[in-house]
Amino acid sequence: MAGAFLMRRSWRLFRSRFDKLCLEPILDYAACQKTPLEGAQYRFTGGFESLTDGKTLWIRSETLTIPVVLAGAHTYLLPMPEGGETLGSFDPGEEAPERIRWDRISTLTGGAKVFVGGLLCHVEDRWTFVSTKESPLLVIFYDGPDHTMATRAIRAGRHRNEYWNRLTPYGFMFNAFFQILIALSFLSRPAFRLTALCAFIALFAPIFPLLPPGVLLTVVYRRLWWRARIFRAYRDLARLPLKYLSMGKKLIGESFSRQGRLPDGEVYGAVWRKELPGDAVPGLIPGDTLEKIPKDIPLIIPEQHFHKGEGWYIFGVMPEEAEGLETPLPVQPRDPFAAYGAIPGEPEGLAERYTRSAYILEITGGLILLVGIGLNLLFVGMILYLLAV
Repeated sequence: MAGAFLMRRSWRLFRSRFDKLCLEPILDYAACQKTPLEGAQYRFTGGFESLTDGKTLWIRSETLTIPVVLAGAHTYLLPMPEGGETLGSFDPGEEAPERIRWDRISTLTGGAKVFVGGLLCHVEDRWTFVSTKESPLLVIFYDGPDHTMATRAIRAGRHRNEYWNRLTPYGFMFNAFFQILIALSFLSRPAFRLTALCAFIALFAPIFPLLPPGVLLTVVYRRLWWRARIFRAYRDLARLPLKYLSMGKKLIGESFSRQGRLPDGEVYGAVWRKELPGDAVPGLIPGDTLEKIPKDIPLIIPEQHFHKGEGWYIFGVMPEEAEGLETPLPVQPRDPFAAYGAIPGEPEGLAERYTRSAYILEITGGLILLVGIGLNLLFVGMILYLLAV
């Protein structure tokens, strides 16, 4: 259980770190010339060129080739989803990033795309990305278009199964050791035979959820837990564009007017529309209702839980307004990591609903799992009683 909480915390830090790095400026040749000698925070993307000395990664863009010192860096591999360049429904099992070691980096294909974010400083007459204790580098190897990478990293940045982690095998071994020790200590005492028997039963406690008849309830628990993870991912996606906007009270409908600036200076914001405009194709929305989804405006949350009357919030770079005309729709930002697309409802309210749904599913799933374990214990108790008779 402790390992599960540690695993959740580590992936929460991954998402938070990536989110903060998206607010840092993109490194290019001009930015490199203006960087002070003590260094500054940047993010950079390019192709994997080479790995030298087993610890220095070289990344090449159209204008720069930058070394990255891997010592102390957090390195991940982000797989390409089945849908390819078009993001479809989220499957946590297929898209989860993998933490990789340095020795695996050398096996990656040359030209693979790399994202790096962190401190850029002057080392041995070269500008180099380096880790510090307070700010380790974040390095992500990925495939696919740059404009979907941020969405994929945020929605998929969570463990496949928190309860099977690096601490789980040690937990099993300690449980087995202590239960056997307890059983052997009391086995020779007739008055404590029941205690010894309970210790032997507890030895197999980790596999109780997988035994019939309770295994059927375990399957239900897994489905509910899986769905809760998807809702948590959608919660993060609903809040994804908000980091660029000025803080303020939650505004609803046509009064939604929060704006901010992207790191490259573009004005970022959102407009509200009762319906999505533009050329459209049918898309099935929960509730057996056919809605029209424009081809030219992507959906930030692929699986829509549309509440009638809330309208759509379309995020992107705000073009100049023409006097007397309706506020124009946002356009695609130059920054590939800035969220662009539509969200079905006020983002904060939608995120809160996803959070509540995830908690309800997790609590329900946990109770169902406990009922299944209790059913198996009752079944084992009945068998032992019949054997004793």
